[in-house]
Amino acid sequence: MSALAEANVDHARAYGDDEISLEVYARFEELFGAGTKSFFVFGGTGGNVAALSSLAGPGDCVVCSEWSHLHVDETAAPERAGLKLLVRPGVGGKLTPRDLQSAAHWLGSQHHAQPRIVSITQPTEVGTLYTIDEVKALCAMAHGLGMVVHMDGARVANATAALGGSDKLRSFTVDAGVDVLTFGGTKNGIVFGEVIVYFPQSGNPVVERAVRYAPWARKATTQLPSKGRFVAAQFRALLHNDLWVDLGARANGAARELYEAVADIEALGLTTPPAVNSLYPVVADAIADRLRETSFFWPWDPEQQRVRWMTSWDTTSADVATFAAAIRLCMG
Repeated sequence: MSALAEANVDHARAYGDDEISLEVYARFEELFGAGTKSFFVFGGTGGNVAALSSLAGPGDCVVCSEWSHLHVDETAAPERAGLKLLVRPGVGGKLTPRDLQSAAHWLGSQHHAQPRIVSITQPTEVGTLYTIDEVKALCAMAHGLGMVVHMDGARVANATAALGGSDKLRSFTVDAGVDVLTFGGTKNGIVFGEVIVYFPQSGNPVVERAVRYAPWARKATTQLPSKGRFVAAQFRALLHNDLWVDLGARANGAARELYEAVADIEALGLTTPPAVNSLYPVVADAIADRLRETSFFWPWDPEQQRVRWMTSWDTTSADVATFAAAIRLCMG
């Protein structure tokens, strides 16, 4: 909020041409390498759709996991933009190279949408994490099949913290072969805003074309902030001294604290520690309703009575202890 207040003075050029925005663009080049191109957007869904729209040619479709945010939680926004989703089962919420091989079966057929774009979510919507080697293998397969790779990084801070910190960021993004990243901020403490980050330094002509089309794709998907400095100011604060990674690590640590506090309750079905900042226990509906009096959480799989507990960048040990005590009380 202080960063927003500091930016709210005098006049500045609109649409991301102000001094703060230029500073943040340079910071993203420091993070990902020279040639990186960044575009501010309002939110995660819009950012994903704008990024994918810039990559897609006529008849192209997007290969994604059945658990991807694109498919499950974006209210058909990609489809509304004309982006058909080609859903594959994956394993543990993650696409595999075999999924891409399966999707590629109809490449070249004019009767089928062409799987030219792969979108992966890191970390996934079921709390799993692509390893560096898994991202490399997927990107190698995708590029070998003539596809480009988009990474939905709404929780990229959590993934970065879990994989070793900012020094590892490039290893599972640009250096692994990812072509475009939606870099999240809203789930990591800022008021609003995400960044679409393109990596044309690979020389891939599809990505180079996407960078040229990006301003129009962003505008057409209603994601162009006229006062871009208010998004930029938040990212300037978030990126300073790796605050974004520290906040992701705090959220991850809180999830592990919660797991350790209640994992002995067998009815919850928590068998493995969280990879990032989410837990998926089994909680009967009546008990879940009582628990929500302490802290809100979403249902996840109603048929199995599985819910999702998310910890956040500002979750404290006291918050965890309070919720864990409520769990024990409600579970009897």
